[in-house]
Amino acid sequence: MRTILKLHRSLIAQFPEPVTATEITTFKSADAEEWLALNNKIFIAHPDQGDWVMQDLTNRMKESWFDADGFFLARDKGEIIGFCWTKIHHDRVNEGAIGEIYVIGVNPGTQSSGLGKALMLTALRYFQTKEIKESMLYVDADNHAALILYKKLGFN
Repeated sequence: MRTILKLHRSLIAQFPEPVTATEITTFKSADAEEWLALNNKIFIAHPDQGDWVMQDLTNRMKESWFDADGFFLARDKGEIIGFCWTKIHHDRVNEGAIGEIYVIGVNPGTQSSGLGKALMLTALRYFQTKEIKESMLYVDADNHAALILYKKLGFN
């Protein structure tokens, strides 16, 4: 049985500048095909994020929460090698907005390079520029590598 955890962390803290040799840019529609190929490579066996087609991406880009400024791409020599896509929830009437790490992925050939951490820090700092005070994410309970990263970044 699949178990999904929902982790939170406060954004009332200073986050270090992301450290990476790669360029971090934001998503443009011209990136769609390349991003889709990388997403499907990373999440080949994932029940929610894998096996996407262009219409899956297009549908999400039409959602009211989509903001390309919060969709970060890491590039090495122009090639997308990682990404962190955020979502901002404004639907909590008596509370402030919450920033969600919607999906993060790193090309399997570059894992353990610190790129995931750099992308996460970029996203958390982005939330802070929007004056968001809390972040959350969902993760499979058996995704040990992701859980280690998230715990190091203060999610619990």
